[in-house]
Amino acid sequence: MSKKILITGGAGFIAHHVIDKILSTTDWHIVTLDRLDFSGNLNRLNEVVMSYPESERKRVRVIHHDLKAEINPEIAASIGTVDLISHLAAGSHVDRSISYPLEFVMDNVVGTAHILDYARKLENLERFAYFSTDEVFGPAPKGINYKENDRYNSTNPYSATKAGAEELVVAFENTYGLPSLITHTMNVFGERQNPEKYIPMVIKKVRDSEKVTVHANSEKTVAGSRHYIHAEDVADALMFLFNYNIESLKRDSTGAKCQKFNIVGKDEIDNLQLAQFIAQIQKKELIYEMVDFHSQRPGHDLRYALDGEKMKDMGWVPKSAYDRLESTIKWTLENDRWLSI
Repeated sequence: MSKKILITGGAGFIAHHVIDKILSTTDWHIVTLDRLDFSGNLNRLNEVVMSYPESERKRVRVIHHDLKAEINPEIAASIGTVDLISHLAAGSHVDRSISYPLEFVMDNVVGTAHILDYARKLENLERFAYFSTDEVFGPAPKGINYKENDRYNSTNPYSATKAGAEELVVAFENTYGLPSLITHTMNVFGERQNPEKYIPMVIKKVRDSEKVTVHANSEKTVAGSRHYIHAEDVADALMFLFNYNIESLKRDSTGAKCQKFNIVGKDEIDNLQLAQFIAQIQKKELIYEMVDFHSQRPGHDLRYALDGEKMKDMGWVPKSAYDRLESTIKWTLENDRWLSI
């Protein structure tokens, strides 16, 4: 039986890959709420949707709405009944959160409260999925990979607002019985990513023979590292969770009712290795400079790391980041308008 899913932030980077996954693997109908600002590029969503036959395109509807405002009866009526909600809309630029922290409280905390308040009143909602971030855990020392319910240690307003929104999701499940799940993702890349992000930025700088800045420790000897993951893998993980019997999972030692899941890339790659790989694929020389970024910039951390064993034990594993990187680099160079949008 066909389902209807409500996706917030559908014109955003990760969400448009989720929509692509749903269109290609299900017969579900999709309604997306988006305020269509600098992070929600409708061209991104249109490019994906228009690649499908007209009969499939009709399964997607876009409603213009900013979640800083509640979902009023008119918007709710336009959405109609829904079976699933995936809440991806968020402010996600760390530097901007440092300059405008209250803006991020409104977007990520108040916005989440509004979609939760709408969701708790729905009949027969199967699942509310909230997309959070690895940054709620703060910096990870070498050898430490954080598990889903480890302590939080936000180091910037962005991660603090994401952690706060998580607690709202937990509270709405505990208080209202809203069936929920929370995911932590980290350093997602892929086609049509905002050109200010590290991977498209390096692709462009290498192509243009410009110097690449590699963020490192204070001695400029160790580059920052991340577990990079392609957006298609994130979308695949979400669909895996929607189809999994979450209630069958045992609660961990905290006894938390709302289950959390780390969606982790297969490979940990430091930023110098990443830049070198991008240059290698382009058959170009890498011009770079190691800079002391993290000790000089509050709110930015040298290493983030999550433990992905829970999802692995459930039967989900991501593809190799290097394979995905190569295809993303080639696609981006062939569609280089996305390097200037």
